[in-house]
Amino acid sequence: MQFQAMLFDLDGTLIDSLADIADACNRALASRGYGTHERDAYRYFVGDGVRNLLLRTLPPEARVEPIVSECVEAFAEDYARNWNVETHPYAGIPELLDAAIAKGLRLAVLSNKPHAFTVQCVASILADYHFEVVMGASAEFPHKPDPQSALHVAHEMGVPPGQFLYLGDTATDMRTAVAAGMHPLGALWGFREAQELRDAGAKALARTPSEVLTVVGN
Repeated sequence: MQFQAMLFDLDGTLIDSLADIADACNRALASRGYGTHERDAYRYFVGDGVRNLLLRTLPPEARVEPIVSECVEAFAEDYARNWNVETHPYAGIPELLDAAIAKGLRLAVLSNKPHAFTVQCVASILADYHFEVVMGASAEFPHKPDPQSALHVAHEMGVPPGQFLYLGDTATDMRTAVAAGMHPLGALWGFREAQELRDAGAKALARTPSEVLTVVGN
């Protein structure tokens, strides 16, 4: 299948940021006397924005205001200082981006990570690559899986949604792609499993970034 553009999720798709997210969140929780979680557990906590991250990691009795907002702020302050301690692109991502560019595909990023952090991560870790649009979560659009932000990316680039290959690693990403009329491709090297991605509408799955090229076509 031929595409004009690729829309990438960020965390769990382009970059492995789990350790830094987990550590910042655990420090925010511990600073307020709450229990922490194993890093691997964060595979199922992330993906739907910072507020949902804290709602999932706080104990049930603490999922009330102003506790949630205080923890969100504590996480944001810590993550701003420590977001790039262990974060790095997944193996094979540079090669995937190089190949996509060589095929003439236009690139964009759409994340539920706060917009400022999304821009910072892409500008620092993926500085060698030109993404025409880089969007994170903001008050301007609802979080994914609402399709409005994905449709905005398509509008900004002047590319029909059906000409986008959307690569992401969670059900949220697959539902976003389906709702926006894009082609959903699940990244199995990220945070979630194949069944979740299939159930959410993935048209195909890639075990490694190199397998994405078979979907992109010639």
